[in-house]
Amino acid sequence: MSKPETSHPEISEIEPVSEGTESFGDILSQYQKSHSRKTEGSRQLQATVIAVNAESAFFDIGYKSEGILPLAALQGEALKPGDKCLVTVKGRDLDGYYQLSRFKVERPMDWTGLEKAFADKTTVLGTVTAVIKGGFSVDVGVRAFMPASRSGVREAAEMEKLVGQEIRCRIIKLDVTDEDVVVDRRAVAEEEARSAKDNFLSQIKEGATVSGTVRSLTDYGAFVDLGGVDALLHVSDIAWGRVNKPADVLSVGQEIEVKVLKVESDADKRRISVGLKQLQPHPWDAVGEKFRAGDRVRGTVTRLVEFGAFVELEPGIEGLIHISEMSWSKGKIRKASDVVKQGETVETVILQVSAAEHRISLGLKQALGDPWAEVAERFQVGSPVEGPITNLTKFGAFVQLSEGIEGMVHVSDISAEKRINQPQDVLRVGQMVKAQVLAIDLEKRQIRLGMKQMVPTGLDEYIAEHKEGDVVTGRPIEDASGQARVELGEGIHATCKMAVASASKKEAAPKESKADISSLSSMLQARWKSGSGVPAKTEPVRTGQVRSFRIVSIDRAAKKIGLEFV
Repeated sequence: MSKPETSHPEISEIEPVSEGTESFGDILSQYQKSHSRKTEGSRQLQATVIAVNAESAFFDIGYKSEGILPLAALQGEALKPGDKCLVTVKGRDLDGYYQLSRFKVERPMDWTGLEKAFADKTTVLGTVTAVIKGGFSVDVGVRAFMPASRSGVREAAEMEKLVGQEIRCRIIKLDVTDEDVVVDRRAVAEEEARSAKDNFLSQIKEGATVSGTVRSLTDYGAFVDLGGVDALLHVSDIAWGRVNKPADVLSVGQEIEVKVLKVESDADKRRISVGLKQLQPHPWDAVGEKFRAGDRVRGTVTRLVEFGAFVELEPGIEGLIHISEMSWSKGKIRKASDVVKQGETVETVILQVSAAEHRISLGLKQALGDPWAEVAERFQVGSPVEGPITNLTKFGAFVQLSEGIEGMVHVSDISAEKRINQPQDVLRVGQMVKAQVLAIDLEKRQIRLGMKQMVPTGLDEYIAEHKEGDVVTGRPIEDASGQARVELGEGIHATCKMAVASASKKEAAPKESKADISSLSSMLQARWKSGSGVPAKTEPVRTGQVRSFRIVSIDRAAKKIGLEFV
């Protein structure tokens, strides 16, 4: 019977050998050498890119069918038709394409190959066949064990997905006698990741715009996968506005475009920092057109500091309310939190805009209205007021008349009964006091008050009993630049424009000069009624002489009386 014709033409390529002269192993080795295309994983091929789509790159590797390589395996490397690179053939897929790898790996076919791979610490190909206790069963030409800790996966679901996959691994234990082989996938993956990162770092440039996928989120930012290499997107670089948590803006798996801000390729750091907001227009570029001094604006208090509060007017645009611009009351506000709270919406007035310095000054008290605008209507000179003492100084006491309005009582206007050296001797902060408005200076925003003026005196009673036009009797007591000071009674004085006789012409009245002053009022009253002792109008006026005068003016607020000679 003739030898049946084999259905495998490849076997006919094996040279015939004499029975007994060569072992089956020799025949198998010769067969493997003659079928290099089935063991191309042992060497790298020069391949040319012929096409690239959204998922894969296709190569001309010199075979009848093209090779295919997933873009994910390129780890960020951009390829275009015509580019050349080294690849390794791993096998063929269901569509007939040769599956390629960028790594030079081998699939050992016997123990000799395994021993060499173990000694050289080279990477080998294997196929995960099953999940077993403590790890995986891997076919690397013989059955090998891969501990779960060296697989690079942790979750049970990920472990199941690994079954049936072809992996790159390294032999870390080999015992031919016991046929014990242990492999490590994790070490190879970490080395490949480092290599890919080095390659990526050498190519990426600061300022470039790249695409990535949000891999994980933390409180301080997000890690973005740029194609096998992670970059940090700090929370401050996500948006121009304030972002409390990255999870409020981003989600895991989201595809985003970012700008490369910094590349640190030092051996110790090796980090990439990216930004998302840098691809958006800077909000301060349009500040000059949107915000002007005097505008009323609303915003949210974002943070409180010792000297004031920051308010967000728009995303990325913050203004500062200085503590001095929070209240019209001087010295009342000690810290910003006494007036506003974080997260509160407030209405303010823009005081100043400096787009170049990224500064906007805001006023909170200005939005509430200036209390001094109504001071002239609410307070008149001579009117009584009441309020608490807010501050004491060496020269006087400050009294709050209303919100944002304070008046000052000078130390000399505190008491008419005794001399006050320091206001603290008779007053205390918080004490309610009554005073009289003595003067108002709207330009300087000052109100002068007097407490002693609220205590009735003989002058008060005199002014209350008289009016302009009344004729009264008094005695000139001094002359200064044409203004004579006239005594109308004890402690009651007025002024009169008149020429008073010189001291040489004074009446000789040595007894009167020694008279009891306290009896003056009685004497004047007697003369007012009888008219006796009042010199004729034509008689020259002399200091100390009792004469008649007419009241021409009464300033009740200032407690001043103006006279003219009758």
